[in-house]
Amino acid sequence: MAQNKRLGRITISIYNSYDPVNFREAHRRILARAGPLALAFDCNLATFGFPFPHELSTPQEIADWVATTTSIGEDGSYLRELTRNGRFQTHPYPAKGFLPQLGEVVLTTCNPEKEKRRSVDDVVQMVSGGQSVCLVFGAGPKGVPKEVHHFARNHIDITFGEYSLETCTAMGACVAVLAHKVRQGTTQAK
Repeated sequence: MAQNKRLGRITISIYNSYDPVNFREAHRRILARAGPLALAFDCNLATFGFPFPHELSTPQEIADWVATTTSIGEDGSYLRELTRNGRFQTHPYPAKGFLPQLGEVVLTTCNPEKEKRRSVDDVVQMVSGGQSVCLVFGAGPKGVPKEVHHFARNHIDITFGEYSLETCTAMGACVAVLAHKVRQGTTQAK
């Protein structure tokens, strides 16, 4: 009889590269899109450096507010549900690295450093082996700053040739491919 292995968790981590001071429409839209994605593919969601309005101090307040401003994800109900389940977190910019409890950092980039490049199968193997991963996506036209490239030990390019993708497109592609491959591996093992 096969023993059930504990899978690692995938956390969709969005690094704010838009505006560190003012909460903009782009911030709201990416949250409205990331919530349903995380819920649909059994991931957690974390933001870094988002300048949320001061009156919104908890993830639930943020999710409730986003839900009043969008029709995406069943009018924001998916982000609310994710948050009620304790799977949406907000954090300041990481000074020296991402929180270890989020898992092994995997930077999503169209320019992976050669020695840090990991394949889709490498990341699937991490999760299937019980290692949680923190998939970092840069939200903004320039992606994440160079220091994030340096302290991320793993880089992944989801495309077949280092193509730059818009953030929400990249999130959808990465999360869907990884989640399906992890699930495929667990069903084949049974």
